[in-house]
Order: sequence, then structure tokens, then C-alpha cells
Amino acid sequence: MANKEGLLKFAKTLAGHYSNFEQSQDNPKDFAHINIFFRPLPWETLQGPGFYSEQSYDHDPWSPYRQGIHRLKQHENIFVVENFGFADALRLAGSGQRPELLSSLKVESLTPRCGCDMHFHEVRDGCYRGEVEPGNKCLVPRDGQLTYLISEVDVDSTTWISRDRGFDPETHAQKWGSEHGPLKFNRVSPLGDSLSLDWLR
Repeated sequence: MANKEGLLKFAKTLAGHYSNFEQSQDNPKDFAHINIFFRPLPWETLQGPGFYSEQSYDHDPWSPYRQGIHRLKQHENIFVVENFGFADALRLAGSGQRPELLSSLKVESLTPRCGCDMHFHEVRDGCYRGEVEPGNKCLVPRDGQLTYLISEVDVDSTTWISRDRGFDPETHAQKWGSEHGPLKFNRVSPLGDSLSLDWLR
């Protein structure tokens, strides 16, 4: 499979709306109901293939606790999802469900989240495993303390399973995350059906 076709296949797998509704119903004490959106951006936005992502609690979709802009690249057999922060995040809140809000994105405000790119590889046909790039450089403040993020994702055409943990940069002791195991999401709807090789240019 040509590189661009492999990258397109990965992009279509990633693009979607995911919900852990079933997990939250089965175990409401330990898991809140969360939605994840990975919505493709027009090629013109980043002059290349990219996504807007957000994660929010189902009861408060307009206040996502995580948002990002991502540029998609490929290095040999690794699919790289670059990670950017941006200004006026509040203005884009809810863009997962309301993509028209993305028109207010100011590309010049994008700032790389150093050390926080995700590296995915295909573990079997149509199934991808991703991890934060090596180096323990993705620093995340939590409860007044700086921690480095270890994030692991398994995604295919129907599910998204993720595990985020934070560690002390000095002692490498775990400080937060995934006490009750990974978050398990089902795809509610695909968002990449319109993507084509032209989107990769």
C-alpha cells in the first residue's frame, strides 16, 4: 500500500465521534460519561492534513477539558499526530459538534506542545496503537505540580481505548491517572467519510 493510501486509511480511522456511554453506565462510580471528537480540518487551514480534537463530559459539552489542533504526518511506518495549543480555546469549545465554530481558529496563534506528539503504528490491519513521543517531555501541570504525560491509545474502526497517566519528572512515581483502568469508547459516528487522497496533497 502506498504511503499516502496508508496515511489516508489511518486518518479515516482516527476521524470520529467516540463515547464511553456503556462504560459509564456499567460503572458510574468510577467512570464519567465522556465524548471525544477528532474532526478533520480543511486542508487549507494548516496547508496540510489536520484535525481539531476535544474531550468533554457529556453533561457539559461546551466546556471541554482537553482541546487540540493536530497536523498529520508520516515518517516511514509511523503516523505522527502533531499537537498544538491555540489562543481563544473557549471560542472553539463545542466545535466537535458544531464544526462551523472552527472558522474562528486563528492559525497564527498555534503553538507546538513540545514533546507531546503522538506516534501511531498499525499493529494489525486497521488497528493502530499510539503513544506519546519518547523522552518524557510532554509536561502537564496537575494540582500545582508539573508532571510528564504517558498516553496510550488503541483505535480501530469501532473503538477507542485510552490510558493517560502523569509521573513526577524527578522520581518517576505515578501522580495521577487511570486508577480504574483505561477509558473504553465506542465510535458513535465516523467523521472522515469525505476524506480523499486530495486532502493529503
